[in-house]
Amino acid sequence: MTDIRNDPAAATRHDIALSIDKVRGVLEALRFGSITLTVHDARVVQIDVTEKTRLHA
Repeated sequence: MTDIRNDPAAATRHDIALSIDKVRGVLEALRFGSITLTVHDARVVQIDVTEKTRLHA
């Protein structure tokens, strides 16, 4: 197993995998709305979720 502390490429892959897992979780929980990702230096640093509530008249 690769030690991500000593391998920048492995650390990047690990960060990407964590970001994808987090976005997947947000998508699975969201019924209506939008997701905005903020990226700095090729890393997701923030996930904003705006959820819409649909009311039936």
